[in-house]
Amino acid sequence: MDENFVIALAGNPNVGKSTVFNALTGMKQHTGNWAGKTVSCAEGTFDYNNRHFTLADIPGTYSLRANSAEEKAARDFICSGKPDGAIVVCDASCLERNLYLALQVIEIIPKTIVCVNLIDEAEKKGIQIDDIKLSELLGVPVVLTSARSNKGLDVLCRILDETVSSETVSTASKTTPDKNTEETDKLISETAGKAAEIAAETVKCKNNEPYKRDRMLDKIFLNRKTGIPVMLILFGLIMWITVAGANYPSELLNKGLFAFGDLMSDLLIKAGTPPWIESLLVQGIYKVLAWVISVMLPPMAIFFPMFTLLEDLGYLPRIAFNLDGCFRCSGACGKQAITMSMGLGCNACGVTGCRIIDSPRERLIAIITNNFVPCNGRFPTIIAIIMMFFITTSGFLGSVLSGAILMGVILLGIAVTLVVSFILSKTILKGESSSYTLELPPYRKPQIGKVLIRSLLDRTIFVLGRACTAAAPCGLLIWILANIKIGDTAILAYISDFLDPLGKLIGLDGVIIMAFILGFPANEIVVPIILMSYLAQGSLVELNDNTELWALLVANGWTVKTALCMIIFTLFHFPCATTCMTIKKETGSLKWTLLSFALPTAVGIILCMLINLTSLIV
Repeated sequence: MDENFVIALAGNPNVGKSTVFNALTGMKQHTGNWAGKTVSCAEGTFDYNNRHFTLADIPGTYSLRANSAEEKAARDFICSGKPDGAIVVCDASCLERNLYLALQVIEIIPKTIVCVNLIDEAEKKGIQIDDIKLSELLGVPVVLTSARSNKGLDVLCRILDETVSSETVSTASKTTPDKNTEETDKLISETAGKAAEIAAETVKCKNNEPYKRDRMLDKIFLNRKTGIPVMLILFGLIMWITVAGANYPSELLNKGLFAFGDLMSDLLIKAGTPPWIESLLVQGIYKVLAWVISVMLPPMAIFFPMFTLLEDLGYLPRIAFNLDGCFRCSGACGKQAITMSMGLGCNACGVTGCRIIDSPRERLIAIITNNFVPCNGRFPTIIAIIMMFFITTSGFLGSVLSGAILMGVILLGIAVTLVVSFILSKTILKGESSSYTLELPPYRKPQIGKVLIRSLLDRTIFVLGRACTAAAPCGLLIWILANIKIGDTAILAYISDFLDPLGKLIGLDGVIIMAFILGFPANEIVVPIILMSYLAQGSLVELNDNTELWALLVANGWTVKTALCMIIFTLFHFPCATTCMTIKKETGSLKWTLLSFALPTAVGIILCMLINLTSLIV
């Protein structure tokens, strides 16, 4: 098998391009970065008819006239990457819009195949595509597919094999495949009117109202009166399911991992390992890792699939539509609403998601402010404090009330996001809100199985891996500070005493400030570090009973004011190590990373000081 062909897989967003890619390449995939860029790409391989194909899944774009980093990466690969051929995936239910990109790619890459996907959805709407006529007008092969059910993919492979092995080029173009940006822009202008003409000749619709269902749903989801309330209800439900559903598996995982830690400890002791090494490895590094995994994994395993289901359903762009006015008034971009929502699962994912924002200025605003919404690593701390200090009712009513307060905390984070975005847009990131294209894709039945796999591999495991990478050294540091003593006092206690004046100034104490600093690798270990310090232990401590935990906190001077300041500072403080590393990678700048670190911390300190000062005056 000597022949190897590189094929560009292009298409608009939301046309099922990734489904085609996954169906063709299976597990023979890897993810990396485009050369010289921060945009991630996916490459996969498959064999057909004794030929080897490398499929490059380039970022979704509407046109080769690029704005965002992802669109530029797509354009550069098509114009300068010199692939042997291209597959342009189109949505059968809105072919005209998709043909705009297809015509441009055909002019650049003669050996192009147009894959009209989602043909099953189009048929349900009464839409029929004359693929023979479409192929004649485009001058390239056209294949009708439904990648979700693998329909037409065997034909696609056969046509691809025939196309790349052919010595002839497309009848649509005799131009050279490598064009510069100026030539590309000229071609874009020339093809502007052809898409509508071709679609008019090849698309027939039996149904007079093919999008009736979508429009009915949009009357609810995009209505000025109901759109935002429905959005808040949906996210409130997701938050409640995430928190309530994660408790039991988190407890089981915690017990299992800590039991395994005890087994490791016994084995090390029996093997004659010095006690201090056993303590460092198990009580220090392993216990922190176990804690991070047991607290992070269950909420992420619940939140990310539900979030991905909303994405697969076609609802996420409608969030951006509903909140576009708010963000535009703040000098930002409506797409920031999507990245902010992603931050509820993990701020690192939210920062990565900011690539969808075309304007570099607005992308920076979204990155810097993403940490103002709490990630799921901060939810357990906030909820525990709410339940202990602000809710006196137990059972279902108590759960509902705590959920309502949690939503209030999230709304506070959103409000501050808008305020800070406005300040940034009028100062160091000064500029007017840009216009952008926002596609509202048709509502689709989510593919639950694929959604679960995608959210688990692409988001949950990825984020957890980064968190563990940061948490392991933190476990070592915590052990050293808690177990090495000067005189009879651990270094940890000296640090707490040193930070106590600052803690008192903002309504907290030195132990809490120290716990946030040491919890930089992962927010999940802040409370365990506080308990370890209060109990003067040498390793992380867990108290599963809220009554017992409340008693310990009160005994160490906690009041309702302390609890309120703790919630505020948990909401507004520096990003975790994983998010900071992601910000540095996305911006390529230490300056913006430091600003992203300092800004939420400053907001948290100011708000806590105001709460503390108000309580002292009253």
